[in-house]
Amino acid sequence: MSNKSYRLGVGIMLLNSEKKVFVGKRIDSKKKAWQMPQGGINKGETEEEAAIRELYEETGIKKIEIISKSKKFFKYKIPLSLKKNLWNNKYVGQKQKWFVMQFNGIENKDINLNVSKSEFSDWKWIRIQDLEKSIVPFKKKMYKKIIKEFLPIIKKI
Repeated sequence: MSNKSYRLGVGIMLLNSEKKVFVGKRIDSKKKAWQMPQGGINKGETEEEAAIRELYEETGIKKIEIISKSKKFFKYKIPLSLKKNLWNNKYVGQKQKWFVMQFNGIENKDINLNVSKSEFSDWKWIRIQDLEKSIVPFKKKMYKKIIKEFLPIIKKI
């Protein structure tokens, strides 16, 4: 048993007007590894502030509205093969609060993957039903739980 902890973070399920979900293709993966934007919470930052900042840093997106926040934290462990390269081997994975946000911008104008240190090489909108099969294997279980919590909320908007 490791005494390493989980890195505290946030994740964003960003929806367009068709209720499709934004995913980015990981720049650091040779496989087709897509994921929703996510990242760590900085010291002194609220979960909401971290989610808005991370979304901007990874996608350039500012024109959003927060629809909902997950009731609980979701966790995932990172595979041993990635652990040495991430967070100085300090954490076993991430523990994240997730947000549903509505994208209110214009795609070819308000999305820019090169605002900060690029994490995505490409992006697309996908149906929520296709999220699980598009995602890296070690996050599938967590994504299932996130979808289960947010689907009733998404159906209402």
